[in-house]
Amino acid sequence: MKFLADFFPVLLFFVAYKVYDIYIATAVAIVASFLQVGIHWYKHRRFENMHLVTLAIMVFFGGATLLLQDEMFIKWKPTVINWIFGAVFLGSHFIGQKTIIQRMMGQAMTLPEAIWVKLNISWVLFFVIIGFVNLYVVYNFDTDTWVNFKLFGLMGLTFAFVILQIPFLTRHIKSDEHENSGEKP
Repeated sequence: MKFLADFFPVLLFFVAYKVYDIYIATAVAIVASFLQVGIHWYKHRRFENMHLVTLAIMVFFGGATLLLQDEMFIKWKPTVINWIFGAVFLGSHFIGQKTIIQRMMGQAMTLPEAIWVKLNISWVLFFVIIGFVNLYVVYNFDTDTWVNFKLFGLMGLTFAFVILQIPFLTRHIKSDEHENSGEKP
């Protein structure tokens, strides 16, 4: 359910684009982003940083798209968001005791420190590359293709990236049961 809530603005953008145009879709995505943040706050009495960052970027780039009637701004938004996430993941190597990926997933699995670092770097690279891939689609294909790529391509590439990490992670996961008993896995 959280997955659908996180992609709520993207899904509504896609539907609004298919029914109307890029400008109506942009306005719908801005409203949906505000709703996403508001609903999450209402249910949990807290904000998620990712939602707030996405909202701010959506308002800035979406607002510029609507104000200037230039769709290029909204097309750059996924790149900017991915590059910001890449910078945050990279910055987590230098701020705090744990990388951001370890903070996010550390409760679910135990990995050696070096593997957390490699995993975090892989996400940094993924975010940077996916930003460039978005720009490639923006500048080499029409808006219809970009809208389809924004929903299906970016989501598909993210799923593929996560799936490709599973074999790597399963080789390195330490069982908490074995660690506590002193046994070797």
